Amino acid sequence: MLIHPLPDPIALAIGPLAIRWYGLMYLAAFVQFLILGRLRLRQPHIAAAGWRTTDIDDLLFYGVLGVVIGGRLGEVLFYHPGYYLDNPDEIIAIWKGGMSFHGGFLGVLVAMWIWARLHGRRWMAVMDFIAPLVPLGYAFGRIGNFINAELPGRVADADLPCDDLAECGCVTASPFADLSGADRRHAVICFAVAVRTQRTPLSRC
Repeated sequence: MLIHPLPDPIALAIGPLAIRWYGLMYLAAFVQFLILGRLRLRQPHIAAAGWRTTDIDDLLFYGVLGVVIGGRLGEVLFYHPGYYLDNPDEIIAIWKGGMSFHGGFLGVLVAMWIWARLHGRRWMAVMDFIAPLVPLGYAFGRIGNFINAELPGRVADADLPCDDLAECGCVTASPFADLSGADRRHAVICFAVAVRTQRTPLSRC
């Protein structure tokens, strides 16, 4: 049986300053975007389209804004509007957690549209360019969710044909389940990471 969070969600603490694994996963996602983006520039059809290294850097900047602003607004508007209406000062407290994938996704779409307008490129061409650079970063984010014991899957059926539910890809999420196994859940985050790391290779895009 897998029980998480496996490591401490805090990677390093120096006095009152705490560096969390979740934040480091965001950093890893942004770094891999830069690395894969530069590899993508070596593809003949990408170079012929006039893409440059500075474009990758700019796209990352706009993308970070889209992820953070959109993700936070999504959490506020989609999931807990009543709470944040009563506590508006908490809207900017992203260090306490609360980022919506749906909001982050919409935020990136808007950010890429703005960048495309400013640089005279078609929005869909921009989205085609960044598409292969995103899945691995998304997987890093899901690893951060796993460490934080977030996003538990549905409760596993009691009649699964195996004694150890870990063999069936199930996990006990400690904040959401009792450790007796009465609330064993499917490891959806692990499944998401596996899927996101099996996308079409960069060389084929």
